Amino acid sequence: MRKIYILLVVITLASINLKAQEDLLDILNSEQTEEVNTTMAIFKGARLISGHTIVTRKMGELEFVISHRFGRINSGIDEFFGLDGANVRFSLEYGITDNLTAGIGRNSFEKVYDGFLKYSLLKQSTGEKNMPVSLTAFSSMAIRTLKDPDFTEDDFNSKVSYTHQVLIARKFNDKFSFQLAPTYVHRNKVLENQENDILALGIGGRMKLNTRVSLNAEYYYRLTEELDASYKDSLGVGIEIETGGHVFHLNFTNSRSMVERGFITETDGNFFKGDIHFGFNISRVF
Repeated sequence: MRKIYILLVVITLASINLKAQEDLLDILNSEQTEEVNTTMAIFKGARLISGHTIVTRKMGELEFVISHRFGRINSGIDEFFGLDGANVRFSLEYGITDNLTAGIGRNSFEKVYDGFLKYSLLKQSTGEKNMPVSLTAFSSMAIRTLKDPDFTEDDFNSKVSYTHQVLIARKFNDKFSFQLAPTYVHRNKVLENQENDILALGIGGRMKLNTRVSLNAEYYYRLTEELDASYKDSLGVGIEIETGGHVFHLNFTNSRSMVERGFITETDGNFFKGDIHFGFNISRVF
């Protein structure tokens, strides 16, 4: 009788243990099905060529960016194929949260100061939350401090411009990412044959060549027609190299300016006629 009692106790404990294991397995399976897999490394850098990508800095990260644009390659040997004329921009970009980045910069071209906010609204993901794209909102303000001789009254209000973008990106596979950037630019003061408000559509992509090198390209098509036909659409191609904490860009573009107001609305070079500026970006994250 005692042996039968012990046997019943052992069977009862075993069944309880088995039930507990089954419940634990059900919980684990449930958590696994509810897992959200966020797509990583859609773009490596916060910029593609001149324009921004959907990338925001992580909370507490500070990125220091140095950008150069030289003169036009077709300027000839007298200008050493553009290398004699350099335009530089310095910027600091800080992650207030994982989704919100603030930045300030100074461009030697037209002595422009700029600041921006960038907020990640959606992230591409699979699993319980299936999101096909990443979406980031971008807004900036630029102030030109160089006096413009075309304006008789060049006050502070005349020097200010604003840019607003919605950056929509998708990583299709391990090698290729694509981005659309509907854009609105407002310039407070323009010449008679120019528009204050410009609509544009940015198109860009990144093709990964190996673990550290990728080919980048971007194009900004201006949707708003202006009477001033001297301005062209911004086009750029470049090589992106990742080296530890640095991201290094070698770029070729028909735009000299490195702020949105400049390269989207006031690019005056024809890329296919050799009006190409060589440049590079170097960034370091702290």
